[in-house]
Amino acid sequence: MRLGKVVKSNSHCDYVVEVDDERSRENSPKPEDYGFGRFVTLKAKDCPTTVGLVYNSQLFNPMFLNMGPRLSSEPDPLFTPDLIVETRTLLGIALIGTLETTDDVQHGIHGIPRIVIPVNTPVCQMSDQEIYRFHLNQSERPQFCYYSHLLRSGGMFAAQLIHQVLEELIAMELFDGADQRALAILCKELSWKTTMGAMR
Repeated sequence: MRLGKVVKSNSHCDYVVEVDDERSRENSPKPEDYGFGRFVTLKAKDCPTTVGLVYNSQLFNPMFLNMGPRLSSEPDPLFTPDLIVETRTLLGIALIGTLETTDDVQHGIHGIPRIVIPVNTPVCQMSDQEIYRFHLNQSERPQFCYYSHLLRSGGMFAAQLIHQVLEELIAMELFDGADQRALAILCKELSWKTTMGAMR
């Protein structure tokens, strides 16, 4: 599902996305489609599919604190021009790698992508299968190499973001055996560190 488009960037791996609304298209995304920790893809033309995580959101409302003149009564509908709603929902996206295809098999490359994402690039929800393939390397082995990068670039909620991502990966049961246990241990360790850090 398409969520919106890139409108600006704050850094090489920190992008701002404007969410499509009901005026942009029919069946516009619902709030639960672009929540905190959602995996997304940014698909620029002739470039590898870039993967990101929603780490922040902002509501943009130009009418907030607008102290201009106001009508003292209800406007006459015959003489009132149509008002355009200028409110927008903006998402902060942290880029964490690319999803590439070798011999018709997808695999993930974790880290800071080399490419620069152009303005108006479509941003879409990732499917469970894409999330699974992103967490496999070219040798079909599980990987979670964006951990430290996300701690630095995930904003002030970075620890909570990683914890939520780990819980989601565990709940999806994409991996089994030792790999699933390793994710659970990493999740518990991060939770312990976050709790101890808050107590200091």
